[in-house]
Amino acid sequence: MELRQLKYFLKAKELLNFTDAAKALNISQSTLSQQIKQLEDELNVPLFNRIGKRITLTEAGDLFSNYASQSINKANEGLLLLQDLKNLNTGKITVGVIYSMRILFAKILIQFADQYPNIKIQVVFGTTKDLLEKLNLHQFDFILTFHEKPTNAQLKYQTLLKSNMVLVTGKKSPLAQKTNISLNEVAALPLALPFSGYSTIQFIEESFSQRNLTPNICMEINDIPTLFEIVKTGHWHTILSDTSVNDPGVVAIPIDGKNMRRTIMIISLREAYEKKAVKKFHEMLTKM
Repeated sequence: MELRQLKYFLKAKELLNFTDAAKALNISQSTLSQQIKQLEDELNVPLFNRIGKRITLTEAGDLFSNYASQSINKANEGLLLLQDLKNLNTGKITVGVIYSMRILFAKILIQFADQYPNIKIQVVFGTTKDLLEKLNLHQFDFILTFHEKPTNAQLKYQTLLKSNMVLVTGKKSPLAQKTNISLNEVAALPLALPFSGYSTIQFIEESFSQRNLTPNICMEINDIPTLFEIVKTGHWHTILSDTSVNDPGVVAIPIDGKNMRRTIMIISLREAYEKKAVKKFHEMLTKM
């Protein structure tokens, strides 16, 4: 059953004349008659009584006309919805974001929401591992996470920015005046680090291991604001990317080493349809 056939049927029902209906639709009468006959064959019931050149609706035709009208109306509503989607007047974006990107992401989120107020945005924060798993289950349009290089052919990777790893210490800490610090010095400090499973802690552990260093990890906490509160005491320090540091009570000290920079990427499913709203969001992110 095709929408075209429903339109032909409804026009014939309106005019009760195949010749007049064909002219109104700008098609031949034979085409109209053939399409309505195909529709009747598919439904296995006559929709019109044919009496010479006159036609009248059968009981089945009368009942079916209501559903045909609803189908045409729903299709038109769907077309308008798609036009709204194309013009960014409606739609939804679901994004997964690592905690380290929350500050920068919030700025772009505000800009996007202000420019496209009719687009609904759902943001989920999580670890890199969790976000990648959910992306592969089609739960996100894209994710923002640390990733050093493409590793999965089914994913599309776009480098967004580079982020420096920094030692975060209290503003009144004796270390606060330092302009940089070595990983050897960091290893000797009492550390409160992100919880195991975070991409950041994995990166930190690998960095220490490569230099045969054993860090003094006193705490693992899965909440960045809580880490900041711990660090502010001056008794402990933490290691984060510089993109995640915005608390006025702490200081970020760059850690020496060429491998102390991380890559933040936009990752999406390669074969998935990319919505226009998602493209616009990507554009804003790459311009920040």
